[in-house]
Amino acid sequence: MPTQVKICGLTRAEDVETAQAAGADFLGFIVEVKSARRLSVAQAAALIKDVKVNTVAVTGDPSDQLVADIKAAGFSHIQLHGFETLARVAEIARTGLSVIKAVPVDSRDEVALATDYSGAADLILFDAKPPKGAPKDAPRGGHGLRFDWSILTGAALPKQWALAGGLTPDNVAQAIRHTNAPIVDVASGVETSPGIKDAALIKVFIARAKELDRNG
Repeated sequence: MPTQVKICGLTRAEDVETAQAAGADFLGFIVEVKSARRLSVAQAAALIKDVKVNTVAVTGDPSDQLVADIKAAGFSHIQLHGFETLARVAEIARTGLSVIKAVPVDSRDEVALATDYSGAADLILFDAKPPKGAPKDAPRGGHGLRFDWSILTGAALPKQWALAGGLTPDNVAQAIRHTNAPIVDVASGVETSPGIKDAALIKVFIARAKELDRNG
């Protein structure tokens, strides 16, 4: 079973087209949250007009109005990258959007705690934590950092989960072999600068992720 791929932090139509044509399964757009890749909902909506794969609005601690705007824009998924409680994740899930809950982890205990969200979220995204010393309001993802994949080994992982954090065309195959991740998520690893993707890197990343057969 090939691993699915999410290309995240897209800001340009040409990168959307490249990622979709290369076989990406999810396309991610960072909306209305602090990030060098930030878009408005309207800007992101314009980019997904002709997209045939899963579209993900990535945000953090969204208001009810923002959730409604994301749904109205036609996104299939919302990715929550903030400090959302389990109850808030469940509330957002009831809107009909598929929910991805991103959880930064660096220990086995945090992996175990993250799985608590699986009862409300459709998918748990395990990501690296922001750099040490980063301000509290710093973006919670897209730093190009990886965590120790071994903390996932032997863990009771949810049925649907994804791996993010420091993935690149050079290490994605190793990451999949080590973790058996069903989905891998990349942003900075296929960029020349924040939000500006490299077409060649996108194609290589997707090809290397999908050439492996996972167990299960």
